[in-house]
Amino acid sequence: MARIEPLRAVRYEPATAGPLERLIAPPYDVIDDDARRQLLARSHHNVVAIDLPEAADGDDPYQAAHDIYAGWQRDGILVREERPALWALTQDYTGPDGRPYTRHGFLCRVRVEDYGAGRIRPHERTHPEPKQDRLRLTRATQANLSPIFSLYPDPDQLAWAALEPGTRGEPRAAARDDDGTLNRLWAIDDAGAIEAVQAALAESELLIADGHHRYETARAYADEIGGEGEHRYVLMYLCSLADSGLTIFPTHRLLSGLDEARRERLRETIERDFEVTPLASPDELEPPAGTPGVAFGYLEAANGRPVRLTLRSQDTADAALAGRPEPFRRLDTAVLEAIVLEGALGMSEDDISHLRGLAYSKDFADARAAVESGRAEAAFFMRATPVAQVQEVAATGESMPPKSTYFYPKVPTGLLFNPLA
Repeated sequence: MARIEPLRAVRYEPATAGPLERLIAPPYDVIDDDARRQLLARSHHNVVAIDLPEAADGDDPYQAAHDIYAGWQRDGILVREERPALWALTQDYTGPDGRPYTRHGFLCRVRVEDYGAGRIRPHERTHPEPKQDRLRLTRATQANLSPIFSLYPDPDQLAWAALEPGTRGEPRAAARDDDGTLNRLWAIDDAGAIEAVQAALAESELLIADGHHRYETARAYADEIGGEGEHRYVLMYLCSLADSGLTIFPTHRLLSGLDEARRERLRETIERDFEVTPLASPDELEPPAGTPGVAFGYLEAANGRPVRLTLRSQDTADAALAGRPEPFRRLDTAVLEAIVLEGALGMSEDDISHLRGLAYSKDFADARAAVESGRAEAAFFMRATPVAQVQEVAATGESMPPKSTYFYPKVPTGLLFNPLA
C-alpha cells in the first residue's frame, strides 16, 4: 500500500525572502522564456531560478541550481522546519467554466513504489526528455522542488476531517497565483491528526493526476542512490476523489500542416465513422457532459462550419483499439487518437509526443480563435473526462493519451520543498 508520511519541509522564510506571492511559480512545463523573466522580475528569489535553472557562459545550469539552492539555505532565504508535519492546502479558484470552487488537500511525502495495483498508478503516457532534465535537477539539488498531484479514494472524507480542525486558525502561508487561485497552507503536526490521516489512507491506491514525469524521476533517483533514506520518498499533494472542489476540464486538439491528401483522408474518415451534426453556433462546440457515446466538436478553417462528431458505432473504436481494455476503447481522446490522428492523418506516437502537426489548448476561446484566425487549420473540441472514467482506465493498467485530463488548478511550485538528503 502507498505509504504516507509527514515531512520536515524546507520553505521560504518571508522575513528574508519576501512575500510568497512573488516567490511561487507555475509547474516548470508551462513556463516559457518570457514567463521565466517575468517571474524573476518579481523577485530574484523566485523558485523558477532553481526549478528552471540557467547558467551564464555555457556553464552547467544544474550546478547553478545547486549553488543557488544551497546559498538560499545558507542565507536564511529557505529554512527547514523543526517538526515533521502534514501541510493542509486549500485552493479557492474560479474554474474555466466561470464557477467558484474550493479544493482541499494536503502536502506530504510518499514512499516511492513501482506502479501497480494497491500502490500508485499512472494515467497518462510519459516521454523521456523531461525525465532526464528532472533527474539531473534532482541530483543537483537533492530535493523535490514541486509536488506530484495524486488522488485517493476516501468517500467519507475521513482524511480531511482529521486535518480540518487545524485549518481554523490563520494559515502559515498564503499566496494568490497568476490564475487568481488563493493558496493557503497550514502545518498539521498533531500526532493524532497525522495518525488518523494515515489510517484513512492505509488501504488506498494513489492515482497520479499530474506530475507523471516527476514521479518516474523520483523512482529513478531512489534506485540510483540505493538503500534506505529520505531519497526513498517524494513530495506529493493528495486530494480525495470525493472532494467537492476536484474538477477536470478538457484540453482541445489543434491541427496544422494538412496537405490536400491528408485533408481528403480526414474528410473521408469523418463521413464514414461519425454522425455529423451541424451546430447553430461555435459556442456549442464543446459537447456537454453526459453526451452519450464518443463525441467531440469540430471546426475547420476552410469552411468555418461548427459541427459535432459522434461515433456511429462502438465497433469502429473496438476494431481500431483491438487489444486495449474496454474502458480505454470508450475514451474520447483514445478514439480520436486512433481513428483520426493515427488512422486518417497517419501520425505516429512520436509525431504526437513531439507535436508535429498537433498542438493543445486548454482554453475554449483560444482554440476557437486559433482556427478562426488561421493559426490552426482545424480543431477538435473535447469534453472533460469524468473522474470515474480516469479511475476505470487506470485500474486496467492502461495509460491514457497525453493531455486526456486537465486537473485545475495546478499546485504552485515553491510552496514547500522536500529534502532528499
